[in-house]
Amino acid sequence: MVKTKMAHKTDQAMKAKQMAKPKIGKEASLVVKHPLSTEKAIRLMESDNKLVFVVDNHATKHDVKKAIEELFKAKVKHVRTFLTAKGEKRAYVTFAAETPAIDIATNLGMI
Repeated sequence: MVKTKMAHKTDQAMKAKQMAKPKIGKEASLVVKHPLSTEKAIRLMESDNKLVFVVDNHATKHDVKKAIEELFKAKVKHVRTFLTAKGEKRAYVTFAAETPAIDIATNLGMI
């Protein structure tokens, strides 16, 4: 049986839907895995009011922002994410001036 062009396009559309990444719910504990306490992360915390977190690979910046605000009751100014060579996603979270990152790190037991 020979597939027509239309049938082939429908098959591709079906595969694309199946391969779509799953949406993460509002579950904040699923988005944020753990904080990082490397030398660079500590330096960023002290100088730029930032904390570094390892997050779920499918989480968006918006998901990370909502999760951090929900978990730590702190105002987030900006979130930047990147994938490491090991395949884990890290989020650099900049906090607003009224919520110092050092206070959050102290509550987490990083300092």
